[in-house]
Amino acid sequence: MNEFGQKGKVPLSERLAVSPEEASALTGIGLTSIREAISSSDLRAKKHGRRTIILPDDLRVWLEMLPDAGKPIEESPA
Repeated sequence: MNEFGQKGKVPLSERLAVSPEEASALTGIGLTSIREAISSSDLRAKKHGRRTIILPDDLRVWLEMLPDAGKPIEESPA
């Protein structure tokens, strides 16, 4: 049984939210890319005071929206 109230004792799989750093570690995607996705509103995040938090469902939605590997990225005409 987890001891709630002690940060770090709750496994990531049971957490209600993760930090950008944790999202980076969980996905293998760089922290800069995570922060850029938040800034561009591609990845939904919330603020609690100075802390940025990401809901696991929002992280999954963003990952699903990423382009499939092997498909060319469409470029806008010049």
